[in-house]
Amino acid sequence: MSATLRLENFGAGYGARLIIEDVSLEVNAGEIVTVIGHNGAGKSTLLRGLFNLVPIRQGRVLLKGQPVEHLASDRLLTAGIAFIPQHRSIFPRLTIAENLRMGAYTVRDPGILAERMAGVLRLFPILQNRLGQLAGLMSGGEQRMLEIARTLLQDPSLIMLDEPSIGLAPRMVDTVFDTVRLLRDQGKAVLMVEQNVRKALSASDRGAVMELGSLRLIDQARHLIDDERVARLYMGRR
Repeated sequence: MSATLRLENFGAGYGARLIIEDVSLEVNAGEIVTVIGHNGAGKSTLLRGLFNLVPIRQGRVLLKGQPVEHLASDRLLTAGIAFIPQHRSIFPRLTIAENLRMGAYTVRDPGILAERMAGVLRLFPILQNRLGQLAGLMSGGEQRMLEIARTLLQDPSLIMLDEPSIGLAPRMVDTVFDTVRLLRDQGKAVLMVEQNVRKALSASDRGAVMELGSLRLIDQARHLIDDERVARLYMGRR
């Protein structure tokens, strides 16, 4: 069985410069893979490049064995790749219900939409009880949950998250990572970029260390937590 996502010598960048190059990686259904590294290592460019938001791209991107590197961002979403960017993407002056419906704009079948909406609200009961509330009045962590819930209405095979815990209170950081685990338990493939290394690796199945635009080390997440090279570089241990 092929991986949900397979990258073969993937590269991306701006102008005449490649920021990341020769990245090869697989992400399977029901698996969380987290990319860690210093600021400027190219982690966010990797996700943006995969979603065709970076002008220069090279190599192959396979979704369930099918090449998709030529598809525009809207076509990638329809094909089954969802991207939740680092900065909030909710509509603050719309209600929670209206935000959810905006996420399902490509779902034409009312029956399928109703079924997916019911499933999402079962997963996120906090949203069910506040559908009429303006999204801008939610906390940062709650807004992140709304983004994830909205994404699930598209029923993607792969969900990419860029720094999902950034700017959140510690209590909400745990809630967000619990939500990411929930995505995995729903059978989704999850590719995550995260600066909170210890929390992210604790929530992940595998991890990859990026330096200067290349993946230097890929291993089981629990091994990377205990790897002295990673501990020294990214966790501040001596």
